[in-house]
Amino acid sequence: MDTGPTDHENKRMHIRDILKAHRPTFSFEFFPPKTERGFEELFVTIANLQKLAPSFVSVTYGAGGATRDRTHDLVVRIQRETNLTAVAHLTCVCHSEAELGSVLDRYAANGVGNILALGGDPPKELSGHDRTKDAFHHAADLVRFIRSRSTSREFGIGVAGFPEGHPGTPNRLREMDYLKAKVDEGADYICTQLFFDNRDFFDFRDRCDLAGIKVPIIAGIMPITSRSGMTRMAELALGARVPAALLRAVSRCADDEAVARVGIHWATEQCRQLLDHGISGIHFYTLNRSDATRQIYASLGVSDSVALRNGIHNNTPEGHVS
Repeated sequence: MDTGPTDHENKRMHIRDILKAHRPTFSFEFFPPKTERGFEELFVTIANLQKLAPSFVSVTYGAGGATRDRTHDLVVRIQRETNLTAVAHLTCVCHSEAELGSVLDRYAANGVGNILALGGDPPKELSGHDRTKDAFHHAADLVRFIRSRSTSREFGIGVAGFPEGHPGTPNRLREMDYLKAKVDEGADYICTQLFFDNRDFFDFRDRCDLAGIKVPIIAGIMPITSRSGMTRMAELALGARVPAALLRAVSRCADDEAVARVGIHWATEQCRQLLDHGISGIHFYTLNRSDATRQIYASLGVSDSVALRNGIHNNTPEGHVS
């Protein structure tokens, strides 16, 4: 039986402590809506997903000024108005050192203690942005900066990992060096980009181990719900590979309703296999919707994350879950 902290106690915990207390974790990602109506609709989604008792939720971040503020507002609202632990994404792009410090101070003042530190890319509307004006160019530098500012309140820090390879680093050996640098600077855990073939994740996890990267690795899962969504996912993930077997299954579908059934089934089987192989956690990219995630839980035969975690612990040999 799960003897870790309750979800209410999780609210103020760092993610590293949540991972220690009751692994595997189950978490959801949202993005800040562009309109006030979108904000309210998102909170209906969050209310629905709270019933699944996620270990934490994260909010994406854009480099534009308005998007920055919306990320902050959403993170703070989640932290204040729900029983969830919120993780704020933060990128190096379009930021001076003073601006980054101001963002961190605002989060600390509002009780937000977890950051996902990312290198980031300039938004499309700022494609000509001069990166030489940015304080930092790499996530490792941002992690070091956050750690250097930790005084009365220390931030928990996560970083990104890429099971299929980082699009900007074709050399996979050098990629591991960069990832290890982020961990060595003080990252507590790794949350991966989405992937559709678990073999990519298992290979990535093994290569991390060989490189001396020992922090928990959380797997990113995004269920396909439409043909256009599948194309969009590949764009968002900068070239995520869609296995031929999944493409073949989608090609048999008569409409997007059928595509969604195939995509949710595929994601469910990914989760089932990952859980059977001692995963540290699963991070669901929700696209601000709740249906697909709720259906995955239902297909796994559980009502919420606590029941799922307890079921794993009750049926897994001692010492198997890493």
